[in-house]
Amino acid sequence: MIRCHLSRLMGEKKVRVADVARATGLHRGTITLLYEETAVRIELDAMNRLCAYFGCRVEDIFEYIPEAVPNSEKAE
Repeated sequence: MIRCHLSRLMGEKKVRVADVARATGLHRGTITLLYEETAVRIELDAMNRLCAYFGCRVEDIFEYIPEAVPNSEKAE
């Protein structure tokens, strides 16, 4: 599973969806989907813009969390 920490970053910087959209040129809908962690994909350009805006790395916004593998699949 991929977790998106955009809401945390926005809270730390005290900015709204509209602020991020205006500063990055990304659509408000894109920012909202990431903020609510309901996005199913993201363009590399969008990641680049977000990293530039927040002054961070990709792994500061997105985190990979391995999903638990059922015991029946581990045996194979």
